Amino acid sequence: MEFVSLKYRVEDGVAVITLARPDRMNAFNSRMLAELVAAIDATDADDAVKAVIVTGEGRAFCAGADMGSGAATFDRSDNLDPIREAGKVGDIYRDGGGRVTMRIFDSLKPMIAAVNGAAVGVGVTMQLAMDIRLASTEARFGFVFGRRGITPEAASSWFLPRLVGMQTALEWCYSGRVFPAQEALDRGLVRSLHAPEDLMPAAMALAREFADNASSVSLALTRQMMWRNAGAGHPMAAHRADSRAIQYCGQSADAREGVAAFLEKRPPRFPNAVSRDLPDIWPGVTAPEFS
Repeated sequence: MEFVSLKYRVEDGVAVITLARPDRMNAFNSRMLAELVAAIDATDADDAVKAVIVTGEGRAFCAGADMGSGAATFDRSDNLDPIREAGKVGDIYRDGGGRVTMRIFDSLKPMIAAVNGAAVGVGVTMQLAMDIRLASTEARFGFVFGRRGITPEAASSWFLPRLVGMQTALEWCYSGRVFPAQEALDRGLVRSLHAPEDLMPAAMALAREFADNASSVSLALTRQMMWRNAGAGHPMAAHRADSRAIQYCGQSADAREGVAAFLEKRPPRFPNAVSRDLPDIWPGVTAPEFS
């Protein structure tokens, strides 16, 4: 896919996805939906990519839904296009932000949000399925859905309470207020704050830690184990997945290289690749279908 609403580059093992509609404060539309899904497909398929950073161009990360349609912005019956139509199941149009977060949830690569500016509505909910969020001191966040007469989307009712607790999640959604980066840090939504000029270097340094020091197969399995088991009803589900994963990984070339590198006091050179060496540690388990 040719990207129009975002920019995509791979820099020494780190993919950088930049939301790129700066004249619209990177507002989310159906084209951005499709391109974000395609970009994450690309990162998963490329064994050279070890980690992913998502950021915004200009003064915003993403200012939420593009409201160019005016009062009918959220009326799917009045705002149909082929991308929205492709998400229709029965008489329900799948939420576009949710289609993005479901793809992020399934990502095989660590995902870092570098929040450079305003992140409102889907601009913040899309981040919740990413693994780590760093923010500029100039960033602002807002779960503004109630003020727009709609409800939280992008599966944020699942992700947000797990990140910040139910009380904070409900306060932010009930009030719909836009709050500063310091509050996001204090309440656990973001990992750290950085001066604007230091944000991307900090995000890249973190991504480099992952890319340079860990097995890609290990990271892919770890990411999926953490996210999937967050919703498991009993720790036995985690024990089963752990057992399969450690048995597979323990006899892999990556494990032999990891131990050898440690004993020889040198950087590891892991030979396994996600595209060909990722085991199924949830045999017979598939994601539920939208219905």
